[in-house]
Amino acid sequence: MSNVPLVRRAIAGASFAHTSTSIEVPSMNPVGDHWTPAALERAGSTLKALHRMAKRPPVHIIFEDVGYTVNASEGERTILHNVSGEFRSGELTCILGPSGAGKSTLLNILAGSTGVNGRITVNGQARDMRVFKKLSSYIMQDDILQPRLTVSESLKIAADLKLGSELGKAEKELVVEEILQTLGLWDHRDTMSQSLSGGQSKRLSIALELVNNPPIIFLDEPTTGLDIVSIRQLVVLLRLLSRQGRTIICTIHQPSASLFSLFDRVYVLSRGLCCYQGAAPLLVPYLAEVGHVCPKTHNPADFVLETLVGNVETAAQMSELCQNGKLCRTINKMIRDGRKRELHSYESIQRIFTEHVAKEQLQKMNFPTSFMTQFLILIKRMFLQMRRNSLNLWIQLFHHIIGALLMGGIFFLIGNDGNQPIANFKFCLSCVVFFMYTYIMIPILLFPTELRTLRREYFNRWYSLKAYYAALTLSTMPLLILLGTLFIAICYTMSGQILEFKRFVLFTITGLLTGICSEGFGLLVGSTFNATNGSIVGPATVAPLLALCCYGLGFGSHIEAFMKFLMSLSYLRYSLSGFCLALYQVK
Repeated sequence: MSNVPLVRRAIAGASFAHTSTSIEVPSMNPVGDHWTPAALERAGSTLKALHRMAKRPPVHIIFEDVGYTVNASEGERTILHNVSGEFRSGELTCILGPSGAGKSTLLNILAGSTGVNGRITVNGQARDMRVFKKLSSYIMQDDILQPRLTVSESLKIAADLKLGSELGKAEKELVVEEILQTLGLWDHRDTMSQSLSGGQSKRLSIALELVNNPPIIFLDEPTTGLDIVSIRQLVVLLRLLSRQGRTIICTIHQPSASLFSLFDRVYVLSRGLCCYQGAAPLLVPYLAEVGHVCPKTHNPADFVLETLVGNVETAAQMSELCQNGKLCRTINKMIRDGRKRELHSYESIQRIFTEHVAKEQLQKMNFPTSFMTQFLILIKRMFLQMRRNSLNLWIQLFHHIIGALLMGGIFFLIGNDGNQPIANFKFCLSCVVFFMYTYIMIPILLFPTELRTLRREYFNRWYSLKAYYAALTLSTMPLLILLGTLFIAICYTMSGQILEFKRFVLFTITGLLTGICSEGFGLLVGSTFNATNGSIVGPATVAPLLALCCYGLGFGSHIEAFMKFLMSLSYLRYSLSGFCLALYQVK
């Protein structure tokens, strides 16, 4: 990155929260799209604490006798059997175990899942979930990124949402710049997120959650889908980030021997039991204690998994030896480059955390920014993404124009023909069907893909659901009004309806309101079902509403009370009445 000068201007008072370690930003050049492993290793002594970020306290997590049971078809099934453990600040921890051992379940519980037994404390205090969620970030297994945004834009939006008023605009830009440089994304800052490689996408996922400097980061299978070079770069990066005082916990399926040695703490699970907790170098002698000697040429991670798979007695024996996680095998003096790795004393950590919790409780804010700030940032992001999705805009434009021409051709000049009132009624019904299906299917097909991103951002406290829904609804209004009016203008004119401004406006408003209601119904279906099931459930649900909007025609006043009630539930009946009133009402 010799062509891009690193930002070295320190902002007074914005240093990392009480860190006693002075580290520098790596200045080595990337090779291709990645840093070389050797360069990343050398960066361990030169990585600078991201000192422009908001202050956060270090976090130690202790959990005792944590159990989790789910209801299955064959009865209750216990996933975790009263496991215990401790994850400390400044350490990179991996949760290791065979498939179905309970790794992701434990990670989710530590991240904030409810309905569990046991005790979880943070820095010696009972965990306050409102404060804890502000201090932690959860990075899911899949890289769920906002499409049609560049890397730099994604980080700037994340900074605006997650930092709020803690830092000014200029300081936020410096934070974003420093994160891009530190994570090796500077050369790709103008690349669209959907064009990134697997390793770059994973680094961007970490960068987005690193913006507000969380002291604890959870990662679920972060190496899935990456090649061996990208995996090593990612793990080394996580190790360097942990050296700044963060608590980083990740689940790993099957690390190589070289990767295994990079972890400070290993937590081994099998059949819901903790079989080992402690330093990675001490796992092999620990296995020897229970009679399983790891060959010198064997990967310790592979060996422990092979030992535990299908061997219930060994799992129980190892769990008993470590008291199900209550005993931790540690190296007394873990020293790097002549310095102790631990950044804080336990007493200072408790004091810092207590001060931070008191400050958070005084603020009484669930999110870093206000509702209006969230709304403005989100709607700006949605408009930008919509504008860049040109293919979708062209498809919708042609759909409305072609649909209007077809409908206008079918009902050509029947509006002024007094002999065809039924045909004119069919024209109104056709308009109802067009607005209904057009605007109900768009969210049904598209919203399920956005829902995964929404869950990640909401879980990590980026914004409230109210702000997101308000921005999502309002962002679609301009296009709906423009294309809906264009559709009505074409088919209204071609069908020979009365060219009176008042009638046209009422007809247009009725059509637009039908589209808005259908879009809201589509969001309900899209948020409940995936795109495949939703495309079946949506039309099947509105079909009875369409039948109810026509029910009773010609019956006079002889309509059952129950059917009148059902007819009143169909918003499409009100749409059809609005269209008919616009065309037939007498002044």
